[in-house]
Amino acid sequence: MQARPLEGIRVVDYSHFLAGPYVGRCLAALGAEVIKVERPGSGDAGRQHATVLDDEQSGYFLQLNMGKRGVSVDMKDPRGKEFMQRLCDSADVFVENYRPGALGKLGLGYDELSARNPRLVYCSISAYGHTGPDAHRAGFGLIAEAKSGIMQMIGNPGEPPPLMRISLGDMYTGIHAVAAINAALLGRVKSGRGQHIDMALYDTLVSMHEYAVQCYTMQGIVPEQTGHDMPTSTLYGVFRAADGDLVIAAQVDDAWKRFAALVEAHGGPAGFGTDTRFHTSAGRNANRLEILSVVKPWVVGRPVAQVLELLDRIDVSCAKVQRIDEVLADPQIIARGMVVEQEHPRYGKLRLPNLPFRFSDCDTTIREVAPDLGQHNAEVAQSLGFGAAEIDAMQTDGVLYSKVRP
Repeated sequence: MQARPLEGIRVVDYSHFLAGPYVGRCLAALGAEVIKVERPGSGDAGRQHATVLDDEQSGYFLQLNMGKRGVSVDMKDPRGKEFMQRLCDSADVFVENYRPGALGKLGLGYDELSARNPRLVYCSISAYGHTGPDAHRAGFGLIAEAKSGIMQMIGNPGEPPPLMRISLGDMYTGIHAVAAINAALLGRVKSGRGQHIDMALYDTLVSMHEYAVQCYTMQGIVPEQTGHDMPTSTLYGVFRAADGDLVIAAQVDDAWKRFAALVEAHGGPAGFGTDTRFHTSAGRNANRLEILSVVKPWVVGRPVAQVLELLDRIDVSCAKVQRIDEVLADPQIIARGMVVEQEHPRYGKLRLPNLPFRFSDCDTTIREVAPDLGQHNAEVAQSLGFGAAEIDAMQTDGVLYSKVRP
């Protein structure tokens, strides 16, 4: 097995909640030494977000910060500021997701850190980015989803769009940041210098539009809510069966012909499989409502398993709309190792989502649990050249903060 790709790279993760910590988790999986820096007292606000286990840990924090070393530093004390300066001097990458300008007040902005460490790759993640008229505004993934035009296209016509139950903007921006950081590290090999990466949730979600922008710029059409199927790709959508929901993707001509013939052979109207009006994409889209008037009752009269079996026989893509418990029990997910198990000293066995990285010659699964607040203060300080007496004094005075556990 090879070493993981980023072994030898030191990352300072000065971020909180989701997008930044996700970047740090990904870089840790790829082999980097990731040092999570938190404020004294409460630490990252993500510690108290969703599935709270105790006064310091949550499932949310455990998932996003596994594989990292943790320090907690009081930046108001000159010794804490010196600690952070030395740490950033030793780093290859710095990740933050605060409002633009906030870290400059602490001496941790890009200009300050790059002046001391020109090789530093500094990645900022914010709602709107560090330029433009909205750069100063705070925001979350929800704000970017609303602003981006994505939210406006989902849901049923005439109804308020639903809330997306996954943090699309944060996670998608995070993985783009991982790509950009790796590219900047590669570029540094040639240039000898790092640079500032400015990632915005709003930018990232706008970049996700695979068809809506062209619809408007090329045809003047503003995509609208379409409910459970896609009018420009008939037949492609969500259908209610007798005991649950499933999706069917029969929008390609050959797949449609097989599907339509199957429907006709299993109780559908005569001639449905040979109706040439439906044999082209344009024809199916023009006659979408007529097609749906046949397909919906055909599906709803059967159990999900029966519909899936019939469609699998003719190689038409389909799937059950699964609950999360079904996902975790799915043999495909198990075979791919997409649930990582960790043994936590207080909580016992943890089962959390794995990352989708798959390399032929190295394992990127993280087995180390997320750190307690300030857990690695002493060893990180020692690696920065602080002496034992200095470390003891900083810990005693709370400059290097940690919670004492029984």
